[in-house]
Amino acid sequence: MFQEIGAFDAKAKLSELLRGVGHGQRYTITVRGKPVADLVPSETSAHTEAQAAVAAMQAFKKITGVSNEHVSEMISEGRR
Repeated sequence: MFQEIGAFDAKAKLSELLRGVGHGQRYTITVRGKPVADLVPSETSAHTEAQAAVAAMQAFKKITGVSNEHVSEMISEGRR
């Protein structure tokens, strides 16, 4: 959901708005009540964060020495 903000207020509070965008907030900037622009998080930063998350998951040590049957038993017992 976008939060509407007037152009004059957006100019005065740009640093605050950018911090909000950094935390995922989205803004629609209006001029005389009419939407003219959207201020949204950059797709580049989201893509970079996703790549870092994938790399971190791939770096987890693999579990060895446990059979598939044993894992299935633990899952059915609720031991994940």
